[in-house]
Amino acid sequence: MASKNMINALNEQLNAEISSAYLYLSMAAHLDGKSLEGMAHWMKMQAKEELAHSAKFYAYINDINGSVKLEAIAKPDADYGSVKGVFEAVLKHEKHVTDLIHKLVQLARNESDYATEIFLQWFVSEQVEEEANVGKILDDLELIGDKPQGLFMLDRQMGARQAPGSH
Repeated sequence: MASKNMINALNEQLNAEISSAYLYLSMAAHLDGKSLEGMAHWMKMQAKEELAHSAKFYAYINDINGSVKLEAIAKPDADYGSVKGVFEAVLKHEKHVTDLIHKLVQLARNESDYATEIFLQWFVSEQVEEEANVGKILDDLELIGDKPQGLFMLDRQMGARQAPGSH
């Protein structure tokens, strides 16, 4: 049985995942405003993935007889500057989420909550993938530099991203 402290922490993470989706939709709008529809699509798929993550927390909280508590979501930024600046903000955010997940794992260990620790292992692995994917995009943007042809090609490539679970 999860403690009240653990259920509160899981609820905080559920809300953080929803907030992440909101952030990525804001970034999508920014990129759409720059006519980078492929990158905007990538961000919209990222937002859907974050909502899927929140759904996992929602279901788990219910499975352990906890009470789901949804909170207000802060307004995200609307202007992220350059394309590289957008993805630097994504990487910074993903590193923040990784830290949140690691703190949850530590809490589960401290409370000997083995079921929750096992549940969280998927998220630990997911965060490795998230950071690696964004790191690759930043590497590509670094290689492209100020060449519009490269940005055009990367935009088209990112537009091919499929919705979570549809591969």
